Amino acid sequence: MSDIKTMGPFDIDRMVRAVEAVKERLLRATKALEKAQVPYAVVGGHAIGLWVSRVDDAAVRNTRDVDLLVRRADLQKVIKAMEPAGFIYRHTGAMHLMLDGENGKARDAVHLVFANEKVRPEEPVANPDVGQSESTENFRVLSLEPLVQIKLTAFRDKDRMHLRDLLEVGLIDQSWVTRFPSELAARLQNLIDHPE
Repeated sequence: MSDIKTMGPFDIDRMVRAVEAVKERLLRATKALEKAQVPYAVVGGHAIGLWVSRVDDAAVRNTRDVDLLVRRADLQKVIKAMEPAGFIYRHTGAMHLMLDGENGKARDAVHLVFANEKVRPEEPVANPDVGQSESTENFRVLSLEPLVQIKLTAFRDKDRMHLRDLLEVGLIDQSWVTRFPSELAARLQNLIDHPE
């Protein structure tokens, strides 16, 4: 075991509070953007979870951060809208974060992802626009096809896991391969052929 200086007891209530804190952060951030009428869409693990929950809520995974797709031209509007809700803007490296309060950590932050841009120059396609989204009861979430495109583009371990979740519940299947450029199509085909 590693050198953990302080470890608390097992506590299911602490675990539930951690999940609730992320949900509260998501709702507070999106409410602020809605109030200011700044276009955005929920992406990342929360967007995957929302889509998966429409089919099988038992297949939903928890996620620790909040990812919002916004337009770079709206960055100052985003910051201005979210500051009164307790968020503080930080730009560290390639990441644009809205920290949750003065003592907020990057792992607790709202991560801003820019629409119509590549996250890394070598990526095959740019992120979709926030307009490719749908309304839920509380906020806007990216539509399924552009969300799958983001996951296929990033294609990190967690992105592949999210794509497998979508495949497992039947939200995407073999027929989706032809919807994407060849490099992304090959990635999806590989996941279909080799789910493990």
